[in-house]
Amino acid sequence: MQTTKSKFTKRFSFGINRNTTAKKVGSNIVTISTNPTTDSAYSVGQTSLTMTVREAIALQSFLNENLGYDQATQVDQTDQIN
Repeated sequence: MQTTKSKFTKRFSFGINRNTTAKKVGSNIVTISTNPTTDSAYSVGQTSLTMTVREAIALQSFLNENLGYDQATQVDQTDQIN
């Protein structure tokens, strides 16, 4: 089954393409792209990062651990980080 989802913010575009039945390379990818802006020092031009879903899950785990998100309670623990 093919699934495509996207989310956009002012500075970034996030996308995920999944195919649960396909086993070939590139059928399950996550993309993070910067949106070009002229009024911000943060994002100039456009850059894109593509990774496998497995790599994205590893990134998610890393961010959850280091940004203070408690998956068990689904509560942001940022205030408790030293």
